[in-house]
Amino acid sequence: MSLRPSNKPETDLDGAACRRQALDLLARREHSRRELDRKLRARGFAPEAIEAALTELTATGALAEARFTESYVRTRAARGKGPVRIRAELAERGVAAEDGAAALGTAEQDWNALAREVRAKRFGSTAPKDYKERARQARFLAYRGFDAAQIKSALDGLDDSE
Repeated sequence: MSLRPSNKPETDLDGAACRRQALDLLARREHSRRELDRKLRARGFAPEAIEAALTELTATGALAEARFTESYVRTRAARGKGPVRIRAELAERGVAAEDGAAALGTAEQDWNALAREVRAKRFGSTAPKDYKERARQARFLAYRGFDAAQIKSALDGLDDSE
């Protein structure tokens, strides 16, 4: 026994339910197209319904890759992540490399200052006492996604202030 009304084709109901589910996900936070596609597939929607829903949401402006990218860069930087890691995470979420680079370039973020803040929060304001400690702090900053120049700035900035 089917619970669906017989006067509407199943694809119409699936399409409406898919759009509704996508809007529910977008209401919580911005998503990339790939993220929404993955989440909707996991919920069992047909690929055709997903494609139609995502195309419609993109056309109406509810799903905007640029808005997602800017929001993602802003929130990850606020959590102390560097540009290298953010760029890799954006690629995992289906954002084109040039779009990610553009968002990182237009972000009003001083990456050197952020690297210094992240280092100070984890290790304190004193400079590393020896090479081993300096290397440990550099590895930590590299893991957080800062490049070599930003790590050098964070560690050498300590030497200038003392």
